Amino acid sequence: MKAADSYQSDALSELEGLGRDTPPRRPRWGLGVVLLLIVLAIVAFVLVGGILPKLKARQQLRAETDQLAVPTVAVIRMRPTTAEQEEVLPANIQPYISAPVFARTNGYLKKWYFDIGTHVTKGELLAEIETPEVDAQLRQAQADVATAQANLHLAEVTAARYQELLKSDSVSKQDTDNATSDLAAKQTTLQSAQANLKRLEDLQSFEKIYAPFDGVITARNTDIGQLINSGSGVQPASLFEIAAVGVLRVYASVPQIYSAACRRGMSVDLTLPEFPGKRFRGTLVRTADAIDQASRTLLVEVDVNNPSGELLSGAYAEAHFKLPPVTGHTYLIPVPALIFRSQGPQVATVDDGHHATLKDIQIGRDFGTEMEVLSGLTDQDLVIVNPPDSLTNGEEVRPVERPEGGEMTGGGPQ
Repeated sequence: MKAADSYQSDALSELEGLGRDTPPRRPRWGLGVVLLLIVLAIVAFVLVGGILPKLKARQQLRAETDQLAVPTVAVIRMRPTTAEQEEVLPANIQPYISAPVFARTNGYLKKWYFDIGTHVTKGELLAEIETPEVDAQLRQAQADVATAQANLHLAEVTAARYQELLKSDSVSKQDTDNATSDLAAKQTTLQSAQANLKRLEDLQSFEKIYAPFDGVITARNTDIGQLINSGSGVQPASLFEIAAVGVLRVYASVPQIYSAACRRGMSVDLTLPEFPGKRFRGTLVRTADAIDQASRTLLVEVDVNNPSGELLSGAYAEAHFKLPPVTGHTYLIPVPALIFRSQGPQVATVDDGHHATLKDIQIGRDFGTEMEVLSGLTDQDLVIVNPPDSLTNGEEVRPVERPEGGEMTGGGPQ
């Protein structure tokens, strides 16, 4: 027990001595400062790592937006063209000669010799017609001629006898004159009978139908036993239709703007869908020398040799005209470069390197993907290929020049 008390006394003494040697404690606000610094560091990290990049990205986005607000356009440099262009126009192929063959006498078809698609020569017999009525009239006319000849012979003898008797005053002057007048009447009667006979002979000759020219039978509108009407009070029907196809006429309507370039003797190529890749050479032989007021076109004729009959009359073809420029100094622009507004046809050009200028132009020929410009452009113009619909005069643009026949390569004027 004493030992325990002694131990506690020693401990207390030691603690008292220790209290006397230890300096006084400082206030505990240092921990708050540390925490504040940590918070400030976190806030700074957030600002540096989050907000500032966003601000920088926003500024960059604003700059890109401003940059994209200026449209980038493809431009091509104008170059004058004087080369001839090919104009393709629809055309119709017609036979050089085409005619329906009619009958000139009434009757029944006895026989026909050629059907459609047969090539015939001029004067070849096509068909025969039976004409019993004409044959009977012909026999009657022959009898009338024989009667008139007999009467004329008697009148000649009588008139000659009266002339001889008058010399001896055996007959009166009146009787002689009557005989002479009867002779003249009989002569006229014979002439009339002979004329009627000739008419019926010619009419009988129409029983045979001959080809009027070399060609091909394109239609046969009759058959054996059919009643043939030559047109007595009704519209007759043709027996055959024949066409000369050794040379074909090709007709095309050329727009007025190209009419001055169409000259007689110029070569024109023809293409047909049934002969892909093949061209037939023709020659422009004549024009109508007048503009059709309804279509404002010039009708031209192109002749094409067709010795083998390869080309068929009535077919559709495309005529390829090689036409020189309408004027001596023109330009070709892509069709998308055209702007159609109330002011008329325009194109957009970049004159100072950064701003668009709308220019009025005069359009020439249409070549499908390209359009000819007659006036309004110069060699130094940069034409915008596909201008925006909202493009205005003086609007800022960023041009990118496109090489001829290629795509945009960049590096245009800035």
